[in-house]
Amino acid sequence: MKRLLTILAFLAVLPAAAQYRSGYADLDDSPTVRQLREHVSFLASAALEGRRAGSPGEAEAADYLRQALESAGVEMLSGSKGDVFGISRASDTLSSRNVFGVVQGYDPVLRDRYIVVGARLDNLGTNVLTVDGEPVTQTYYGANGNASGLAMLVELARKVAGRSVLFRRSVVFVGFGASCEGFAGAWYFLNRSFAGRDAVDAMINLDMLGAGDGFYAYTGSNKDLNLLLASMERQLTPIVPQVTAAEPYPSDHRAFYSGEVPSVFFTTGHYAEHDTPRDTPSILDYDKMELELEYIFLFLEELASRDDAPSFRQDIQAEVPAKTVSYYDCDVPPVFLKRLGLRGFMERWVYAYLRYPQAAVEQGIQGRVHVQLRIDSKGKVCDVHVVKGVDPLLDEEAERVIKASPDWKPGRVGGKPVDCVITLPVDFILEKKSKTKIGIKR
Repeated sequence: MKRLLTILAFLAVLPAAAQYRSGYADLDDSPTVRQLREHVSFLASAALEGRRAGSPGEAEAADYLRQALESAGVEMLSGSKGDVFGISRASDTLSSRNVFGVVQGYDPVLRDRYIVVGARLDNLGTNVLTVDGEPVTQTYYGANGNASGLAMLVELARKVAGRSVLFRRSVVFVGFGASCEGFAGAWYFLNRSFAGRDAVDAMINLDMLGAGDGFYAYTGSNKDLNLLLASMERQLTPIVPQVTAAEPYPSDHRAFYSGEVPSVFFTTGHYAEHDTPRDTPSILDYDKMELELEYIFLFLEELASRDDAPSFRQDIQAEVPAKTVSYYDCDVPPVFLKRLGLRGFMERWVYAYLRYPQAAVEQGIQGRVHVQLRIDSKGKVCDVHVVKGVDPLLDEEAERVIKASPDWKPGRVGGKPVDCVITLPVDFILEKKSKTKIGIKR
């Protein structure tokens, strides 16, 4: 009963984050930082006793996550007690659970394809030591491992649910139980539980994202995912992860990799408090977590909205148009206004001169228009056309601005100027004027 009251007390403040502030809160915290602090403060609290797999603490974390995801606008699929599964051991059976739900995509075809975003629920629990002949209980609170990832999962789900109009594929959010038991929850979800297993196009794993020596993305050297990560460097992102070929930690992405699902693991890497009782909420950098959250949201949006899913096996290569070179394959990419790349072009030209059509505003039309253009060997912008539109009103405005672009300095391959092709995303986003939530059609 005491634990139940603790959960209810924390969940009561979810809709009004400003009412609760942990001991580490700062008066200048953004609403997102406050939410992250609150999630971590509960999930890494002494009441949950380290969330060992199969323990009451793990079950409480699962219940908290279920209610938090539902509050964020996720359509829950795993029931009020989660999706319970058992692990047979020599002396008994460990009972754990997964928690998952979906934010449905808008595309009539791709909405039946899925991107899975997951984070582990459990940690190491407690350990009893004998000190001066007396038993002393150590608690492995697991603030960074992995209350940080769970907090990011909830806030990422909130952002996706609030902007689901931008997502072509559906996004499934999962808290994996018994991760410390051989990634059992991730394996069970993929192979026994989720009915859409064959429609999972990619997986994003969030584990240990609040403290560490950097910000990393591990893909198992998947070329398609690495190319997508490289293209993100040219967007307006607040932070950029280092793509690493060395796996920072083993985690739930391994179960998906074994199932031949392209996967990317986001983490902040190694930290001194890992798997110790010192892994408490005070060691987390919540401001950095907010920046990471923004990057992961943009990456997820791009991954969920691309025409083709990433390939797990890399023996099939995308076709390259004859007589042209991809912008990203240029030895020296084209330059705008003598010194600016794509980021500068979007800032200084596209969004500076883009005008939101009034008719589109009145009709509430918004979304991302993908425009392809060719920068020829003389630096002229030509062959501008929409490859993935939203509405004629927005499509025409995006084309208009890009067609009016001044000349560029052409890209080069082998020292020679070449024609190169690039597809740019142009966002039209209306500001929300009310807090009314648009529900999923059933």
